[in-house]
Amino acid sequence: MAGLFESAGGGGAAIALDEVEASILRSLEVQMLELIGPGPGGDDGDDPLAALFAEGPSEAPADPALARLFPDAYGGPAAPQDEETRAAAAEFRRYTELDLRARKRDDALQVVRALDGLGGAGVLKLAAADCLHWLGALNDLRLTLGVRLEVSEEDEQGLYELPDGDERKPLVMAYLWLGALQESLLEAITD
Repeated sequence: MAGLFESAGGGGAAIALDEVEASILRSLEVQMLELIGPGPGGDDGDDPLAALFAEGPSEAPADPALARLFPDAYGGPAAPQDEETRAAAAEFRRYTELDLRARKRDDALQVVRALDGLGGAGVLKLAAADCLHWLGALNDLRLTLGVRLEVSEEDEQGLYELPDGDERKPLVMAYLWLGALQESLLEAITD
């Protein structure tokens, strides 16, 4: 998988993807959409005013990957929290998580739609605004895979040395590839 982003001028970027790369990336984004879940629904789903004042959950997600994507705003993951910190984190989450989930869904959908428009293999050109969606979506994928693989900064170098028989190898390859895509996209839009 050699396709990396290059500058397309004006803050845009382009990448040549083969069918396998496009398929893997699309599949990962669809899985991300499933992980994030649908937007708020119910009887008020068509009422924009009700959606504006909808409140999200006050508890952190139980799934470690979702907890990484939607962390508490106060206190650290390993730090013990007092009652005041827990209450502040719950209040912040209640009013922000739905918007954050919607943005992450939108980022993933932008990637899926762009890949669908590519029709398999070819050169995908992104406008400057689309690059920001792609950066967010690639970051979310990488964070999720990092949690699933239990990657820490200390052992990230060891990922390059996994034996071929290690069952984590395909996910590790995807994790490293996503990192290269993210880095190349960032470099392309800042050129």
